[in-house]
Amino acid sequence: MICPYCQSINIKKNGFKRGKQNHICSDCTRQFIDVYSERGYPQKVKKRCLHLYLEGNGFRRIERLTGVSHNTVINWVKQAGNSLSTEPDYYEIPEIAQIDELQTYVAKKKQNMAVDSCK
Repeated sequence: MICPYCQSINIKKNGFKRGKQNHICSDCTRQFIDVYSERGYPQKVKKRCLHLYLEGNGFRRIERLTGVSHNTVINWVKQAGNSLSTEPDYYEIPEIAQIDELQTYVAKKKQNMAVDSCK
């Protein structure tokens, strides 16, 4: 085993840290463990959360279904959005398109008739 900081082979065991063997380098006096575990959620969980989001589920519903914090899911969605290209793919222009209309109407509030009739 060699020191990851100074590449020395003069290392000693130095107790346990969070259940893992801790080592210390005699040359640079830095401590390290021999095996580091992967941090965070597995890619399978991340993929499932993003799939649930694409299916139209809300962040808090995804949290209830998977047990992953909704803030974490929001950050994953932002990262996925930032990794997409800003240029749209216009390889082919469609010949037929379907367009839906949305018609809105803003009405004037009715005036209070009792106030108007007193004049």
